Amino acid sequence: MQDSHSTDDAAAPSFDQIQRFLFDATNVRGEIVTLDKAYAEVLDRHSYPQAISRQLGEMLAAVALLTETIKLDGTMTLEVRGTGIVRQLMAESNPGGELRAIARLSDEAVLPTEESSLQELVGQGQIVITLDPREGKRYQGIVAIDQDSLAGCLESYFSQSEQLPTRLWLMADGKRTGGVMLQQLPNDDANKDPDAWERVVHLAETLKAEELLTLEQQDVLHRLYHEETVRIYEPKALRFGCTCSRERLGAALHSIAADELRQIVAEQGELATQCHFCHTRYSFSAAEVEAIIEDPDAESPIVH
Repeated sequence: MQDSHSTDDAAAPSFDQIQRFLFDATNVRGEIVTLDKAYAEVLDRHSYPQAISRQLGEMLAAVALLTETIKLDGTMTLEVRGTGIVRQLMAESNPGGELRAIARLSDEAVLPTEESSLQELVGQGQIVITLDPREGKRYQGIVAIDQDSLAGCLESYFSQSEQLPTRLWLMADGKRTGGVMLQQLPNDDANKDPDAWERVVHLAETLKAEELLTLEQQDVLHRLYHEETVRIYEPKALRFGCTCSRERLGAALHSIAADELRQIVAEQGELATQCHFCHTRYSFSAAEVEAIIEDPDAESPIVH
């Protein structure tokens, strides 16, 4: 194995980062991600059953892997919509390497068992992948929930939509989460090892959750691929981050009828709301609400 970029701090922990790797002389590439602080930031703001915490961890790892794999310069949202115990699972990434996630449960939810699968939690539903680039058109893809796991559903999506053989391994234990993604690119003259795909996938199948969630990323790759020639790239740091702001919430108020906004202010003395992701509280005075109602296109006091 070899690094494509060397770093002085070889002992730096590999958590809360994503790292790209390639197998030399093949058409196989991969990404490995591990999260602990960013994952904990999500869970600390809510009180989820263990099964939900694990699924949110897999969602965070998946959205990080997908974002980096397609090199998206923009925001990606991975959303599971269902009719079961879980009505919504959502994870989002932005260009700054920030991640956030949330779950919404049925009002009459029966607590799931710790080992509940994605299908058992969601029931009938679908996965929506939304790409919102800084430049260009917004894209949305729909994925059927026809597998027990998030990884299986996403593999089916890549097989049907991208037509690229893709494998994912997603693991979470409520404290740390991680994932590995392998992808076979179209054959070209540089591919001198036609058996590489089957071989590296078989080796990845031996990966244990304990290894992925406790070891340095390079140690994980060494354990799996010490007999392969692997080129490892500079890691990218990841962290929890929320994109909520007074400006965005103020803009959202434009869609609410003026009479309804005024009624809320009359009853409460202000209009208060809270971000579902990070629990930051925002309040708008009667004057600020009137500024939105009377001239929604102008800069109002809410943005200052």
